[in-house]
Amino acid sequence: MSVKSSVMLILTAFIWGVAFVAQSVGMDYIGPFTFTCIRSLLGGVVLIPCIWFLDKMNGGGGGKDEKTPMSPSEKKVLFTGGVLCGLALCAASNLQQIGVQYTTVGKAGFITALYIVLVPIIGIFLKKRAGIKIWISVAVAVTGLYLLCITEKFTIGKGDFFVLICAVVFSVHILLIDYFSPKVDGVRMSCIQFFVTAVLSAVPMFLYEKPQFSAILAAAVPLLYAGVLSSGMAYTLQILAQKDADPTIASLILSLESVFSVLAGWVVLGQVLNAKELAGCALMFAAIILAQLPQKKADTFSCPKLPF
Repeated sequence: MSVKSSVMLILTAFIWGVAFVAQSVGMDYIGPFTFTCIRSLLGGVVLIPCIWFLDKMNGGGGGKDEKTPMSPSEKKVLFTGGVLCGLALCAASNLQQIGVQYTTVGKAGFITALYIVLVPIIGIFLKKRAGIKIWISVAVAVTGLYLLCITEKFTIGKGDFFVLICAVVFSVHILLIDYFSPKVDGVRMSCIQFFVTAVLSAVPMFLYEKPQFSAILAAAVPLLYAGVLSSGMAYTLQILAQKDADPTIASLILSLESVFSVLAGWVVLGQVLNAKELAGCALMFAAIILAQLPQKKADTFSCPKLPF
């Protein structure tokens, strides 16, 4: 893998990790549905020129071979994949956004990253066999989750619970991406899913939050970061970098997102984790790395990376 690709992937992980700070700060001004709606809308808008640029680079129009226009059947699959991924992304993003209000950005980053362990487990129900390595990863991750989230009274925090459910839904989202991405143009599908997420989030936004323009303007910096950088720019960087990268190494680099979230929460927000919580982070990160190591058997399940 080239140095250029490695740098692009590290930058992507950094952008995603710091995005948890933007999400937390944004909650000081607007509600979670408003944040998700505007963030997703910005992400979709940013990807439109990216699609045009990539089409120019490939000399095509998003067809299966990237050099021909899409056929009607390809457009149908693209639309179906974009809508289904948008439904899952809407649920996961709003759960995460609600959870960030009640927990630290470091915890949110590590708990969300559990999808790397959860995806192979869900794959079992799709007749994808999980090896012993995955079960060891699960055991290590659960131990880490206990140290990170469970208090002395053996209860899990409200925010941690929302983010944990978010990780489960993100796992479903990743499986949808894994199914549709080989069949369609990934950037186009991501653009569609962002707009679907924005439209669906707008419903509870207007019903329950009734956002004011002044509040949205006050949250402009977090929204721009999460929408333009985290959604639009970082996803495009990932696509360009992985054209010249081993997928296993790429996933390992991108999993640094959880580490960057802890560092960003500490530097920007002063959210310090205690020794027990740091030990939990270390165990969960070890589980994430273990889950990404190559499988020996061809029929074991591989976990793609969440693209934003």
